[in-house]
Order: sequence, then C-alpha cells, then structure tokens
Amino acid sequence: MSILICGSMAFDTIMVFKDQFKNHILPESIHKLSVAFYVPELRKEFGGTAGNIAYNLKLLDENPVIMATVGSDFSVYFDWLNQNGIDASYIKEIKSLYTAQAYITTDLSDNQITAFHPGAMVESHQNKIKELKDVCLAIIAPDGKDGMINHAKECKALNIPFMFDPGQGLPMFDREELLEFIDDASYIAVNDYEATLLSEKTSLSIEEISRKVEALIVTMGAEGSVIYAGHKIYKIEPIKVESTIDPTGCGDAYRAGLLYGISKKWDWQSAGRLASVMGAIKIQNQGGQNHRPSRDDIEKLYTKKLIEENN
Repeated sequence: MSILICGSMAFDTIMVFKDQFKNHILPESIHKLSVAFYVPELRKEFGGTAGNIAYNLKLLDENPVIMATVGSDFSVYFDWLNQNGIDASYIKEIKSLYTAQAYITTDLSDNQITAFHPGAMVESHQNKIKELKDVCLAIIAPDGKDGMINHAKECKALNIPFMFDPGQGLPMFDREELLEFIDDASYIAVNDYEATLLSEKTSLSIEEISRKVEALIVTMGAEGSVIYAGHKIYKIEPIKVESTIDPTGCGDAYRAGLLYGISKKWDWQSAGRLASVMGAIKIQNQGGQNHRPSRDDIEKLYTKKLIEENN
C-alpha cells in the first residue's frame, strides 16, 4: 500500500544578498521602488511540497507516489526522482508551461523577498486519484486551488483517509471551502500562524477544529509541536541540533514523519517524535532534499529522543 502525495513540484532559486534590505530601500520612496541587489551566492534546489515530502518518506524506506503537474523544463527533476527511487508515474507534464519556480533573496538579517511563479501547478486538477490503486493514505499539500479541492473530494469518495496541509495556499480558500476540507479530512497539519488564520477564516476555535478530525497537528518551529487527538493534547518537544543551517523544507520533513507513523498505526506521541526527528535532520542541511541520513541514523536519533523523554 502506498502513501499518495498531492502537492507542488518546484525549482527553488535561492540567492544571498550580503547586506540588509533596509539599507537600500528608502521608506519615503517606497511608492516608486526601483532597486537591484548584487547576489554573489546562488543555489538551485529541487523543491515543492510533494517532492520534499516524498524524498523524506523514501529515507524512511517507504514508497510514496507523487501526483503533480510540471512543465516542459522538468527533465532534470525527473532524473533526480529516478536516482532516488521515487515513483514519478503520476507526475503529468504540461508542455506549454514551466514548472513552478520560487526565486528567494535573503539578506544578512534573514529577511526574504520571494517571487513565486505557479506555472504548471495551476493545472493540478488534471490529475485523477481514481486512476491509482492500493493507496492507504494521502496528503493534500499546497498545490493549484482546483486540484486541492478535487483531490480532497476524490479521497472522500474513495474512502482514502487524507491529511489536509493548506500551507501557504490557505488564503486562497474561503470559509465554506475550508469547512468542507475540515469535514472531509482525517488529519490537518498547519504551523502556528496558519492555525490562527484557519481559526479566523472558519470562525472555529482550535479545539472545535480538532474535534472534527482524528488529529490536528500544529507545528511551532523551534518550540516543537502540539497534536490534538482523541480529546487529548500531545506536546512534542523539539530536538536540539548542533546548527540550524536552513529551515527550508523542515515542515515537509516533519509531515513525512507523521505520515509514516500514521500509516504504521503508531500512537501520536511516537508519530510526533519521528516527525520531530525528521525535521531536526533536515534543518542541519541546505535545501529541501540534500540531507542523506541512513535508516540507522534516523533510528538512533529517534531512540536517543525516546530515552531523553523517559529520563
């Protein structure tokens, strides 16, 4: 049985500006802004929520299936997925469009200016979940709006439990659409800001939302995470790391750990612990798909975390 990942596939172009934006943007001239930043450092990374989640599930020896739409420039990403043994059978190429692209410029204060081109992502509704077999669990991650809505409805019709992970796509849904996602989903995963926004847009409290699903997971960065499930609250403590190199893709790594635990029918404390481990491993590496821990590395960190909790 496979875990289905519906979400975006994207190229991330990351640039570093060796100064602070505030020194070059004049507040009194913001109405006629025209600036250029010299960026001697540039990286191109494989990204997108679906790609990052699948990569982390593969590290856990799972066989995730990605469902996404990409553009005519995706060939190098196809090669990367094949090298890592990730099923790309249900990635649809839209030849008239580019793959989604994110252009991120970061200054020395970790402020970011991002331009995002959705490209082929907006055609995600062309993919149909009913064409797949042997899916035990799915996640509806940020993607084209119509695709997210349609895939959630398909999961419900096919009795496939799914995790709703609206991410940065949350603002594009209205109250009624979000209420339908909540009613149909088995699990919801959001960060603390998204949790507040979801509550405001639906006029439901966090507790009310949690009672409508099997579990509501709220991540809080360096503060860890909280899982509301079965009228209980599970506090997942963060894992201390030697260095925090890059938070890009940490939420996706966390979700991969959750999905693994859910698929194996683990209790919530154990699933949350693994999710925290995956996020901690990722944050010590640049990009969303450059960390390469062995299965033994993951198990050792998980065991160490378990021992710490019991002491």
